[in-house]
Amino acid sequence: MILEHKGINIFYTDQGKGSAIVLLHGFLENSTMWNTFIPTLAKKNRVICIDLLGHGKTPCLGYVHTMEDMAIAVEAVLKHLRLRKYFMIGHSMGGYVALAFAEKNSTALKGLCLMNSTYEADDDERKLLRTRANKMVQSNFENMVRMSFANLFSDVSKRLHNEKFESALKEALKTPIQGYIAGQEGMKLRQDKFHFYKLLNCKKLIIIGEKDSVIDKTKLVNDTKNTNIQTIIFNEGHMSHIENELECQNAIMHFIE
Repeated sequence: MILEHKGINIFYTDQGKGSAIVLLHGFLENSTMWNTFIPTLAKKNRVICIDLLGHGKTPCLGYVHTMEDMAIAVEAVLKHLRLRKYFMIGHSMGGYVALAFAEKNSTALKGLCLMNSTYEADDDERKLLRTRANKMVQSNFENMVRMSFANLFSDVSKRLHNEKFESALKEALKTPIQGYIAGQEGMKLRQDKFHFYKLLNCKKLIIIGEKDSVIDKTKLVNDTKNTNIQTIIFNEGHMSHIENELECQNAIMHFIE
């Protein structure tokens, strides 16, 4: 399904009936990343998946997609569907978008799950890496995407889940160069949202991969001690929906109960 928004079409899917769950994909992903989760979740729930700006079947809206820009597009879809209350689960960049969304729509959220994601802003080193990647991708897109994506999996994990890894990589390569650059530029502009997330009045969960090279696992665990933010740690890396598929599904099912 599509919704016209600021001159472009936002693509989304809407399946099942019941309590609403909004699923937001990460950078170099799209709504297809949730395909193995939807049949289980949609048995008793209404599941909405949205292609974020410059990803999947949603085109770009400019050369910088801030997390707020993406959140406004998400908000447009949910208003169009006349949804009032829902759970929101964001993978990686989708978690950043979910936090930006929550800042303006906190009362609509029953729960917010950061899946292999964080409330932290980019540090200077991460910003520099994003800037370099955006320069390199302009002349060597495919190799950059392959390298970026491969770094999200351990060597063992790539072999163990080779078919799903290749399928996810195929989807990543469909991302337009403009979408890649705009997403990276937007992620560089994020502010730290720990205090906001800590005070957010809904159920909260952070799903962490033990071997995740993108997220500072130790800091997240220490920060959230003695708060009402629940953390779950799986034994693999950044792609819990592939590397710890069943455990991740179970954690989400438990979270939305």
